[in-house]
Amino acid sequence: MEQRKLSRRQMLRMIIAGGGATALAACGAQAPAAPTTAPAAPAPTAAPAPTTAPATAAPTVVSQTGSTVNITYWGSFSGVLGEAEQAMVKRFNESQNEVQVEYQFQGSYEETAQKFTAALQARTIPDVILLSDVWWFGFYLAGAITQLDDLAKEVKLDFADYEPVLLNEGVRQNKHFWIPFARSTPLFYYNKQLWAEAGLPDRAPETWAEFGEWAPKLVVKEGDKLTRAAFLHPTGASYIAWLFQGVTWQHGGQYSLPDFTMTMTDPNTLRAGQFYQDTANKLGWATLVQDLNKDFISGVGAAMLASTGALSGITREAPFEVGVGFLPKETNFGCCTGGAGLAIPADTPAEKQLAAMKYIAFATNPEQAGIWARDTGYMPVRISTKQSPEMQAFFAQNPNFKTAVEQLPLTRAQDAARVFVRNGDQIIGKGLERIIVNREDTARVFGEVNAELTEAAKPVVEDLKAVEG
Repeated sequence: MEQRKLSRRQMLRMIIAGGGATALAACGAQAPAAPTTAPAAPAPTAAPAPTTAPATAAPTVVSQTGSTVNITYWGSFSGVLGEAEQAMVKRFNESQNEVQVEYQFQGSYEETAQKFTAALQARTIPDVILLSDVWWFGFYLAGAITQLDDLAKEVKLDFADYEPVLLNEGVRQNKHFWIPFARSTPLFYYNKQLWAEAGLPDRAPETWAEFGEWAPKLVVKEGDKLTRAAFLHPTGASYIAWLFQGVTWQHGGQYSLPDFTMTMTDPNTLRAGQFYQDTANKLGWATLVQDLNKDFISGVGAAMLASTGALSGITREAPFEVGVGFLPKETNFGCCTGGAGLAIPADTPAEKQLAAMKYIAFATNPEQAGIWARDTGYMPVRISTKQSPEMQAFFAQNPNFKTAVEQLPLTRAQDAARVFVRNGDQIIGKGLERIIVNREDTARVFGEVNAELTEAAKPVVEDLKAVEG
């Protein structure tokens, strides 16, 4: 199988992009442990400019003997999600004796991508790797990951059974390069206890206007100090640009067009940005925090938008009953997909590529996709999985987990500005921090963001033309 080699220019661009990226929290990172007793007036975590996230301890490496082919898998999850990821590898190793997978935790999505960039230079690559929605495309352009269709045929992998909206995001020129695994959507999370105390109906708001009517009933102040917000915004380091994307669509705007024309200055995109600024300032019922899930669990805020991948951990750790619902509407309904998928490095030897594909086929087969979804809250990536008796019974007992599955048909792939432009997520996220925290003029900030995204897109467009014509 002929592979493209990384040119000096492409590798340099990837290294520059990787070096400039802050280490962000994974899109569905596990919820931190809640305090044993919630403080009477919990203080939100500080929310300055994003800083590098502390390293998390790696799960124990899974290792057994007797396999025919030994391969290395680089993963990105810790805590509850790391335990589930490690259990997946263990089940695979115990299910057969042809392939032995060694699990190696690499840190966050960004840390994993940066280490992969370095490994490509040093020629010490893994054999299969978890790559996030904002990273796999850059490695595709650089020829660093292989097309998977031939390997899929060898292991009899049925692409027709994958959720199309999730599978198609990893397809370029009718070839599959990135297989959905830990895929997510945002959900509206709310604290049912606080909802009941405020006399609100036990559901998510249907529109932002409706939530605006509810919000004052959820706010708690001590003088002019907000001690409990109705709603929590994350920082740029916690993927505010991912969550705000749906809000932009809801207002009729978008980050960019498919041809990489940036639309941050579109009137509807500006309207969405002004709405986010007003929630924290003019309206005063929202606040921006450093650790979104932790502050929701500890009662700093009554509601938030967060990943389906956090659902299991938040449900387990929260000292209150958690409610979830579809994202609120405005002019339209808008919700994006997110998360991570599995890829195989192009320079992995042929024998190990086949072994890696056997692991991908196992980790995303209907049975294992169900186990992963039930253990984590991530989307079942196989159509047959959500229809299985096991998942139907699970949904009946855990209706929150079904909400994301019901919302999935209404989602759409993300704008190129965030997922295809190098550091696009951070460029947009920093702009949102400026308008929310610094109260800078939305039109001016988004104009600067638009210009920065346009400049950052130029080498991507150039490389895309070179690769795909």
